Amino acid sequence: MEFRHLGRSGLKVPVLSFGTGTFGGTNEFFQRWGQTDVAEATRLVDLCLDAGVNFFDTADVYSQGASEEILGQALKGKRQQALISTKSTFRTGGGPNEVGSSRFHLVRACEASLKRLGTDHIDVYFMHGFDALTPVDETLRALDDLVTSGKIGYIGASNFSGWQLMKSLAASEKHGLARYVVYQGYYSLIGRDYEWELMPLGLDQGVGLMVWSPLGWGRLTGKIRRGQPVQNGRIAAGGAEGGPIVDDEHLFAVVDALEIVAQETGKTVPQVALNWLLSRPTVTNIVIGARNEEQLKQNLGAVGWSLSSEQIALLDKASQQTPIYPYWHQKGFDERNPKPTSW
Repeated sequence: MEFRHLGRSGLKVPVLSFGTGTFGGTNEFFQRWGQTDVAEATRLVDLCLDAGVNFFDTADVYSQGASEEILGQALKGKRQQALISTKSTFRTGGGPNEVGSSRFHLVRACEASLKRLGTDHIDVYFMHGFDALTPVDETLRALDDLVTSGKIGYIGASNFSGWQLMKSLAASEKHGLARYVVYQGYYSLIGRDYEWELMPLGLDQGVGLMVWSPLGWGRLTGKIRRGQPVQNGRIAAGGAEGGPIVDDEHLFAVVDALEIVAQETGKTVPQVALNWLLSRPTVTNIVIGARNEEQLKQNLGAVGWSLSSEQIALLDKASQQTPIYPYWHQKGFDERNPKPTSW
């Protein structure tokens, strides 16, 4: 397993982590993702550790905390072998302070996550979204205190826009507070918006990327193909709810290119899609999910080999889309404003 530094930090993490959004399934939304119980979760965790994937990602809102509880039980006796990331900010109860990134909410949310996970520390703690109603320095001071106390190792941001992340980094520098070392965001062959603003920011500021939904909300699993009905799986079960809308023709063009490369490499469509991401600037880690052992083993096959430059170019071309303003305009000034990738 290849390991990379988590942004501009000293922590090294595997290029693959295991996402536990499928653990629990305690409500209708997360049932579409999966309903993994403790026994199956323990087996999946053990398979990950055997393969060198010692990084596990969860969140306090996944199945109303059940995901954290199940992960904690699956890691009993193995906690020192593992890295855990979890998240807060989204609503966890009906009270007026059970949401957001205020000091009040974060301290209590962190303590609750520690209890559910059955651990005394969280290795990477993410703000799940940006809270515009709480001063940035209040959030960062609360996180800095949690880092100083040893309850959190590193902090990260998820789903922020570029200016929100940059404002936070500037505040950390100004006040000498813990800074976000990693950004967890959506990035895939059918969702390359990350490249327009957040990737250049990550390169400039040393913020690594931890990719969520690398298979485009289940659309790049190889089950969706031109002229064929959708097979059983997350998409057929309604699991694309809440995800981005993707034009069918654009999706099929990308899948066609993936199939060509899969045949050339002897790999599967999802393995090629994941491997392409590992070649992109700023990418530190990809969060993979799996409903069962078969899916997990297939995703683990995405590492240990590399695409050729010609294969990357083919995938780049098939997945290109015209960016929104001002990014399409900036493409005309590459002489002084170079882009990290071809979009």
